[in-house]
Amino acid sequence: MVRMTNVGVADIGVTGLAVMGSNLARNFARNGYTVAVHNRSNSKTQALIEAHGGDGEFVPSETTADFVASLKAPRTVIIMVKAGAPTDAVIEDLAAHMEPGDIIVDGGNAHFPDTIRREADLRERGFHFVGTGVSGGEEGALNGPSIMPGGTKEAYATLGPMLEKISAKVDGVPCCTYIGPDGAGHYVKMVHNGIEYADMQLIAEAYDLLRSALGLSAAQVGKIFEEWNAGDLESYLIEITAGVLAHVDAETGKAFVDVVLDQAEQKGTGRWTVQSALDLGVPITGIAEATFARALSGSVPQREAARAAGLAAETAGWDVKDAEAFIEDVRRALYASKVVAYSQGFDQIAAASAENDWNIDRGACARIWRGGCIIRARFLNRITEAYERDADLPLLISDPYFASAVGDGVASWRRVVAGAAMNGIPVPAFSSSLAYYDGVRSERLPAALIQAQRDFFGAHTYQRVDKAGVFHTEWSADRSETLQG
Repeated sequence: MVRMTNVGVADIGVTGLAVMGSNLARNFARNGYTVAVHNRSNSKTQALIEAHGGDGEFVPSETTADFVASLKAPRTVIIMVKAGAPTDAVIEDLAAHMEPGDIIVDGGNAHFPDTIRREADLRERGFHFVGTGVSGGEEGALNGPSIMPGGTKEAYATLGPMLEKISAKVDGVPCCTYIGPDGAGHYVKMVHNGIEYADMQLIAEAYDLLRSALGLSAAQVGKIFEEWNAGDLESYLIEITAGVLAHVDAETGKAFVDVVLDQAEQKGTGRWTVQSALDLGVPITGIAEATFARALSGSVPQREAARAAGLAAETAGWDVKDAEAFIEDVRRALYASKVVAYSQGFDQIAAASAENDWNIDRGACARIWRGGCIIRARFLNRITEAYERDADLPLLISDPYFASAVGDGVASWRRVVAGAAMNGIPVPAFSSSLAYYDGVRSERLPAALIQAQRDFFGAHTYQRVDKAGVFHTEWSADRSETLQG
């Protein structure tokens, strides 16, 4: 239904009506809200009304002024446009027509420093700015996404009930919660996407192992993933992987996955996650290797040069004696590696929260990721429970459940990674996750040697295990040790 009068009647507005924005507007309308809709190109606004006007009450506008005027006070507008300069331009256009106390929401994949900057600027001008992560793709936007809003609690008091109503629900609980001030919402969404990178890479590595070691067809591997999705690995990504591997290309009759170019793309959130982790000094090895694996897949000149040079492999055919045992090893290794990726992601959220004084509840993040989002999975229930037991849990895999679950798979994990190395199958996410696990559980690491080296060439000092203080050895003189402070 389209409202003929448009002055102060809409509960919420959406500007930017590409697929995500259009579906989000429809979701609000289906949930009983009157929705103001606007797009820079009015043809998209008209297309939405013509195709989906029956979803609920819409108030279309051609101009920003009319769009803002159609909203009830305090006016609340969700921006769904391309991140970066286009978002800044829309914000300025809206702010010129809005009043202090109004709420501007960025629902795109903005880089969190941009959100921090925008929130500070708009707060000084009297506006509320809410950087909001929205996960679930086109389907989630329409039927219920996972939503991660940051900003002021005052803004959430107005906006939150609407977002919670349109979000996905798990056991009746909305997959939406207040994350924290300024850039917190977009930060959590960024890390969500980083975990997504790792999850997808791990699944791809498991697929490659099963095909390479067992000589299975794509469809046969798809059946294995379908079986896995009935157990602890149940997740949206495992589910769609089974569907992709079962799909046959209509034009060639080949497995669809075999006609897709093996060069994975990225939009930046994985890279941002890794860059932020480096700044914070948080090891997110699984996410980093997944991001670099995409970069390697697109390094066409390097890959061509390697093949042309005939780089030695020194491998033999992988002779698997027990196919069922091998499949179970891969399943266990996949589960353990996934737990490490999530554990690292939650460590990063904790570090960023402390750095920015955001006070993010990691258990709440796990809870709202259980439905609607791309990384929704059965074991997020277990992660939620782990943080309910200990909100300050320093390491997810130290929780009794996960320590046991990962420990049960360590032998399989080692066999898979070792076998892949001996047979030339690249498994960067599996192997880096195992190396992290071994590193974090080690009583003593070779970092002692690194500190000694740093002191030798740069007088960077070191600490000792047997007494307090900071020391330096006079390496170029008599090698005596001096206390520095």
